Amino acid sequence: MDTLTLKLRGMSCASCANNIEQAISSVPGVMNCNVNFGAEQATISYEQRRTNLEKIQAAIDAAGYSSSVLQEEMLSAEDDVEKASRLAEQRELTLKVVVGAVISILLMVGSLPMMTGLNLPIIPHFLHNSWVQLVLTTPVQFWCGGSFYRNGWKAFKRRAATMDTLIALGTGAAYLYSLFVTLFPAFFITQGLEPHVYYEVAATVITLILLGRLLENRAKGQTSEAIRKLIGLQARDARVIRDGVEMDIPIAEVQVNDVILVRPGEKIPVDGEVITGTSTVDEAMVTGESLPVQKQPGDEVIGATINKTGSFQFRVTRVGKDTFLSQIVKLVQQAQGSKAPIQRLADQVTGWFVPAVIAIAIATFVIWFNFMGNFTLATITTVGVLIIACPCALGLATPTSVMVGTGKGAENGILIKGAQSLEQAHKIQTIVLDKTGTLTQGKPTVTDFVAVNGTADRNEIQLLQLAASVERNSEHPLAEAVVKYAQSQEVSLTEAKNFLANAGSGVQAVVAERFVQIGTQRWMIELGINTDPIQQYKDAWEAAGKTVILIAVDGEIEGVMGIADALKPSSAAAVKALQKLGLEVVMLTGDNRKTAEAIAQQVGIGRVFPEVRPDQKAAIIQFLQQEGLGTLKKQEKSLVAMVGDGINDAPALAQADVGIAIGTGTDVAIAASDITLISGDLQGITTAIQLSRATIRNIQQNLFFAFIYNIIGIPVAAGILFPIFGWLLNPIIAGAAMALSSVSVVTNALRLRNFQPKITS
Repeated sequence: MDTLTLKLRGMSCASCANNIEQAISSVPGVMNCNVNFGAEQATISYEQRRTNLEKIQAAIDAAGYSSSVLQEEMLSAEDDVEKASRLAEQRELTLKVVVGAVISILLMVGSLPMMTGLNLPIIPHFLHNSWVQLVLTTPVQFWCGGSFYRNGWKAFKRRAATMDTLIALGTGAAYLYSLFVTLFPAFFITQGLEPHVYYEVAATVITLILLGRLLENRAKGQTSEAIRKLIGLQARDARVIRDGVEMDIPIAEVQVNDVILVRPGEKIPVDGEVITGTSTVDEAMVTGESLPVQKQPGDEVIGATINKTGSFQFRVTRVGKDTFLSQIVKLVQQAQGSKAPIQRLADQVTGWFVPAVIAIAIATFVIWFNFMGNFTLATITTVGVLIIACPCALGLATPTSVMVGTGKGAENGILIKGAQSLEQAHKIQTIVLDKTGTLTQGKPTVTDFVAVNGTADRNEIQLLQLAASVERNSEHPLAEAVVKYAQSQEVSLTEAKNFLANAGSGVQAVVAERFVQIGTQRWMIELGINTDPIQQYKDAWEAAGKTVILIAVDGEIEGVMGIADALKPSSAAAVKALQKLGLEVVMLTGDNRKTAEAIAQQVGIGRVFPEVRPDQKAAIIQFLQQEGLGTLKKQEKSLVAMVGDGINDAPALAQADVGIAIGTGTDVAIAASDITLISGDLQGITTAIQLSRATIRNIQQNLFFAFIYNIIGIPVAAGILFPIFGWLLNPIIAGAAMALSSVSVVTNALRLRNFQPKITS
């Protein structure tokens, strides 16, 4: 299986997206296809042994559209091909709108006597002539509006229908009717009808729809502004030191393991690790972290961030599409191209929308012609129905909001992997926080160490040597704390044999012919080791919120350590903010109950699951999901979010309805999550949920506008008000309404760019 993302061209409405989706899905080997009209992208999952890119693109070409592979490499703002293509399209549309507007105004002026029934001498007489109007209208009809007829014909040959079909039928009917009147006016006179022409309707409607497309094109370009901002962050050049010589080279020529010099005020070109020098770096543009971060040898630096104070050299670790910034761009592109579940209803409607509108238009003509016997009336109402219907508004309602919302998330240091994650986040009822590395700094330190029941030939230093020699084989944060403490005491470590880690309990190994076991009291008791000698220390330290680990040598307790992991400064405020949003906040930890409850009390969490082993975390999430919404309601699945940062959090992140990874954590945790907080600040959780709620509200508004517009507009255009008020909708007004409907939806989506998280205290 492989996944492919294509940039699509030639779509004019949501029906086009459905047509492309059907064309791609019909290719043997394509397992799943999602076409996003707003993002103009197709995300395709396919079997490599059965199909390939060429076959998929051939199917798109056969459907009458074009495609290209979505660019994943970093581009400079000037080299953004998509932006250049959009600008070229805007220039062409602008020219056609200007030409169409000038001609439409002349035609409208020439038609005023017919529309008002007044003879206005100030209007040049030749403009009243139907032959002159024919000559003026024809360029608008077939040059300005040529794309509608070409696309409508392509759709017809594929036995499909799109919005272009509706426009072509509507304006074509007005033009052909007027042409018939111009050529055969006597026919209408003999039928007792006034030989009126409606050239101004055909020309003005085409112009208004093109104006709508121009405004829509510009607005849709703004929805991708976040991507362009991210791409524009990248430096263009790098100062590389090769063979002792400094040289400035284009960023595309930088290689892994190159040494790069960065001076104060310069952008860091690519990702790397500091090897000499110290400085502070502003990482706000990619992490959302406002305060500069101290950097020294061994620390990682991120490409596109800004060096503030000192000079330093770093070794390049990632270049090109592997850099942190490139990965962010890729994730945002994928998220903007994804489809939210709330879009399903709109997709179902647009699937039959155009055929239904054509059927309504035919019914409108038949009814008015049969009941009124007025061919002109029947034609005008039919044209109005065809023109006012707008599947575009339905197709744009969700994707435009998703594009702006995910882009806004990236600006705030929040990476949202897809529209489904964005939608799910607003429905969360319970949020589970891992303790270590999430609520706390994730950098525990040994604060207390006591040797008990030691033999005469073993003192505290020797016991510390045994413990640290075992722990340096473990990757657990507590193990790292023990090793660092031993190093600070200048204790030399020796080789450990037969090392074994018991997940969630402890570690063991043989050091200097001694069998050393280090872990929790529960584990020691399970092993049959008497823990009474350390009980007084354990109770006191746990009451202070410290984690306590026991050290046993040859089956007897010989020491105890108290380890503290400082809370993040934002933890208490973040928990309070989440609770104000109406969420139940739960803490999950492998610590014993006393320590867990002490930490929970400090941050204001009332419900704690202590002593949870890594393999039990996913089960706890599942348990919370099955709890339901309370005893007063029918039991149903609760929506649970999990926040974690470690490898052992990955199963729980995957089990949760929404997995939120701390960006400072492991790659495995981030890969398993739906949302990533790049900076590691827990306030980002509140921001993510607020953004999700704002985006869903925006989508609901868009869908309401789109549905209500078509529900009201189509019957009015069909003449439902004529029997009551004697009023018909002018096709020109119908065209203006259709043109503005899509623009209003996109404009409403763009309001999300003003989103600001509400910081609660």
